[in-house]
Amino acid sequence: MLRVIDNQGATEDLPDAMAREKCIAGVNGGYFDKNFKPIGLRVIEGVTISPLIRARLLTGVICASSQKVEIVRLGQFSRKKKYDAALECGPFLVDLGMRVRGLDNSRKARRTFAAVAHGSDAALGICSDISLAELSEVLTALPDFKIWRALNLDGGSSSGFWFRNKVGAAFSIPEEKSVRDFVGITAK
Repeated sequence: MLRVIDNQGATEDLPDAMAREKCIAGVNGGYFDKNFKPIGLRVIEGVTISPLIRARLLTGVICASSQKVEIVRLGQFSRKKKYDAALECGPFLVDLGMRVRGLDNSRKARRTFAAVAHGSDAALGICSDISLAELSEVLTALPDFKIWRALNLDGGSSSGFWFRNKVGAAFSIPEEKSVRDFVGITAK
Protein backbone atom coordinates (compact mmCIF):
# COMPACT_ATOMS: atom_id res chain seq x y z
CA MET A 1 0.00 0.00 0.00
CA LEU A 2 1.15 3.52 -0.74
CA ARG A 3 1.12 6.01 2.14
CA VAL A 4 1.80 9.71 2.53
CA ILE A 5 3.45 10.28 5.91
CA ASP A 6 3.31 13.74 7.50
CA ASN A 7 6.41 15.29 9.08
CA GLN A 8 4.72 18.49 10.28
CA GLY A 9 7.23 19.34 12.98
CA ALA A 10 10.29 18.28 10.94
CA THR A 11 11.06 15.85 13.75
CA GLU A 12 11.95 12.81 11.63
CA ASP A 13 14.22 11.94 8.79
CA LEU A 14 13.31 9.39 6.13
CA PRO A 15 14.83 6.28 7.82
CA ASP A 16 13.10 7.08 11.14
CA ALA A 17 9.71 7.64 9.48
CA MET A 18 9.98 4.48 7.37
CA ALA A 19 10.93 2.35 10.39
CA ARG A 20 8.14 3.82 12.55
CA GLU A 21 5.52 3.23 9.85
CA LYS A 22 6.87 -0.28 9.05
CA CYS A 23 7.47 0.60 5.40
CA ILE A 24 9.42 -1.54 2.98
CA ALA A 25 10.46 1.47 0.83
CA GLY A 26 10.08 5.21 0.75
CA VAL A 27 11.18 8.57 -0.59
CA ASN A 28 10.73 12.22 0.30
CA GLY A 29 7.35 13.68 -0.59
CA GLY A 30 6.10 16.87 -2.20
CA TYR A 31 6.86 20.55 -2.26
CA PHE A 32 6.55 22.84 0.77
CA ASP A 33 7.02 26.56 1.40
CA LYS A 34 9.51 28.41 3.62
CA ASN A 35 7.07 28.10 6.55
CA PHE A 36 7.04 24.30 6.09
CA LYS A 37 3.45 24.37 4.80
CA PRO A 38 2.66 21.76 2.09
CA ILE A 39 2.19 23.11 -1.43
CA GLY A 40 -0.57 21.19 -3.18
CA LEU A 41 -2.88 18.35 -2.29
CA ARG A 42 -2.05 16.04 0.59
CA VAL A 43 -4.35 13.23 1.68
CA ILE A 44 -3.05 11.28 4.66
CA GLU A 45 -4.98 8.29 6.02
CA GLY A 46 -8.07 9.44 4.10
CA VAL A 47 -7.98 13.01 5.46
CA THR A 48 -7.19 16.02 3.25
CA ILE A 49 -4.64 18.16 5.08
CA SER A 50 -3.80 20.47 2.15
CA PRO A 51 -6.05 21.34 -0.82
CA LEU A 52 -5.50 20.76 -4.53
CA ILE A 53 -4.05 23.88 -6.17
CA ARG A 54 -3.17 25.02 -9.68
CA ALA A 55 0.50 25.87 -10.21
CA ARG A 56 2.91 25.61 -13.13
CA LEU A 57 4.98 22.70 -11.76
CA LEU A 58 2.13 20.84 -10.07
CA THR A 59 0.81 18.79 -12.96
CA GLY A 60 -0.31 15.55 -11.37
CA VAL A 61 -1.36 13.57 -8.33
CA ILE A 62 -0.15 10.20 -7.14
CA CYS A 63 -3.10 8.68 -5.31
CA ALA A 64 -3.88 5.40 -3.66
CA SER A 65 -6.97 3.55 -2.54
CA SER A 66 -7.22 0.02 -1.20
CA GLN A 67 -7.62 -1.19 -4.80
CA LYS A 68 -4.76 0.55 -6.64
CA VAL A 69 -2.11 3.22 -6.97
CA GLU A 70 -2.44 5.63 -9.87
CA ILE A 71 -0.92 8.83 -11.19
CA VAL A 72 -3.43 11.22 -12.75
CA ARG A 73 -3.30 14.64 -14.36
CA LEU A 74 -4.95 17.43 -12.34
CA GLY A 75 -7.89 17.56 -14.75
CA GLN A 76 -8.50 13.83 -14.23
CA PHE A 77 -8.35 13.94 -10.44
CA SER A 78 -11.74 13.28 -8.84
CA ARG A 79 -12.43 15.14 -5.61
CA LYS A 80 -15.43 12.85 -5.09
CA LYS A 81 -13.39 9.65 -5.07
CA LYS A 82 -12.21 8.42 -1.66
CA TYR A 83 -8.42 8.11 -1.49
CA ASP A 84 -6.38 6.77 1.41
CA ALA A 85 -3.34 8.75 0.26
CA ALA A 86 -2.66 11.44 -2.34
CA LEU A 87 0.17 13.83 -3.12
CA GLU A 88 0.14 16.60 -5.74
CA CYS A 89 3.49 17.18 -7.41
CA GLY A 90 5.18 17.45 -10.78
CA PRO A 91 6.09 17.90 -13.45
CA PHE A 92 5.00 14.76 -15.28
CA LEU A 93 8.01 12.79 -16.56
CA VAL A 94 6.20 10.03 -18.46
CA ASP A 95 2.62 10.19 -19.72
CA LEU A 96 0.78 7.33 -21.42
CA GLY A 97 4.06 5.43 -21.82
CA MET A 98 5.81 8.28 -23.64
CA ARG A 99 8.47 10.66 -22.36
CA VAL A 100 7.21 14.19 -21.78
CA ARG A 101 8.70 16.70 -24.19
CA GLY A 102 9.68 20.25 -23.24
CA LEU A 103 11.17 19.39 -19.84
CA ASP A 104 14.25 21.31 -18.68
CA ASN A 105 17.48 19.73 -19.91
CA SER A 106 19.99 22.12 -18.35
CA ARG A 107 19.63 21.86 -14.57
CA LYS A 108 21.07 18.64 -13.19
CA ALA A 109 20.14 17.61 -9.65
CA ARG A 110 19.26 14.64 -7.48
CA ARG A 111 15.62 13.76 -8.15
CA THR A 112 12.98 11.44 -6.75
CA PHE A 113 9.97 10.15 -8.63
CA ALA A 114 6.90 7.94 -8.45
CA ALA A 115 5.91 5.72 -11.37
CA VAL A 116 3.11 3.35 -12.30
CA ALA A 117 2.83 0.68 -14.98
CA HIS A 118 -0.40 -0.57 -16.55
CA GLY A 119 -2.18 -2.61 -13.93
CA SER A 120 -1.24 -2.33 -10.29
CA ASP A 121 2.57 -2.10 -10.36
CA ALA A 122 4.10 1.06 -8.88
CA ALA A 123 7.62 2.21 -8.08
CA LEU A 124 9.48 4.90 -6.16
CA GLY A 125 12.98 5.89 -7.21
CA ILE A 126 15.89 8.28 -7.03
CA CYS A 127 18.43 9.40 -9.61
CA SER A 128 21.44 11.68 -9.14
CA ASP A 129 22.95 14.41 -11.30
CA ILE A 130 20.25 14.32 -13.97
CA SER A 131 17.95 16.83 -15.67
CA LEU A 132 14.18 16.40 -15.83
CA ALA A 133 14.41 15.70 -19.58
CA GLU A 134 17.12 13.07 -19.05
CA LEU A 135 15.14 11.39 -16.28
CA SER A 136 12.09 11.26 -18.54
CA GLU A 137 14.18 9.55 -21.21
CA VAL A 138 15.69 7.05 -18.76
CA LEU A 139 12.29 6.09 -17.37
CA THR A 140 10.90 5.25 -20.81
CA ALA A 141 13.91 3.05 -21.64
CA LEU A 142 13.46 0.50 -18.83
CA PRO A 143 13.05 -2.93 -20.49
CA ASP A 144 11.61 -4.81 -17.49
CA PHE A 145 9.19 -2.20 -16.15
CA LYS A 146 7.15 -0.40 -18.79
CA ILE A 147 6.18 2.86 -17.12
CA TRP A 148 2.77 4.25 -18.04
CA ARG A 149 3.05 7.43 -15.96
CA ALA A 150 5.79 8.97 -13.82
CA LEU A 151 5.73 12.08 -11.68
CA ASN A 152 8.65 14.11 -10.33
CA LEU A 153 8.60 14.66 -6.56
CA ASP A 154 10.41 17.40 -4.62
CA GLY A 155 14.08 17.06 -5.54
CA GLY A 156 17.52 18.49 -4.93
CA SER A 157 18.45 18.61 -1.25
CA SER A 158 15.00 17.22 -0.34
CA SER A 159 15.67 13.97 -2.23
CA GLY A 160 15.93 10.86 -0.09
CA PHE A 161 15.47 7.14 -0.73
CA TRP A 162 15.12 4.21 1.67
CA PHE A 163 14.30 0.52 1.43
CA ARG A 164 14.47 -2.63 3.54
CA ASN A 165 15.66 -5.80 1.79
CA LYS A 166 14.26 -9.33 2.20
CA VAL A 167 16.48 -10.10 5.20
CA GLY A 168 15.51 -6.86 6.96
CA ALA A 169 18.64 -4.76 6.36
CA ALA A 170 17.95 -1.14 5.44
CA PHE A 171 19.63 0.91 2.71
CA SER A 172 19.30 4.68 2.68
CA ILE A 173 20.28 7.71 0.63
CA PRO A 174 19.43 10.46 3.15
CA GLU A 175 17.78 13.74 2.36
CA GLU A 176 20.05 16.75 3.02
CA LYS A 177 17.39 18.86 4.75
CA SER A 178 14.17 18.32 6.66
CA VAL A 179 11.16 17.65 4.46
CA ARG A 180 7.46 18.11 5.13
CA ASP A 181 6.34 14.61 4.19
CA PHE A 182 7.34 11.23 2.86
CA VAL A 183 5.86 8.67 0.48
CA GLY A 184 6.14 5.12 1.79
CA ILE A 185 5.16 1.65 0.67
CA THR A 186 3.91 -0.86 3.23
CA ALA A 187 3.08 -4.53 2.79
CA LYS A 188 -0.60 -5.16 2.06
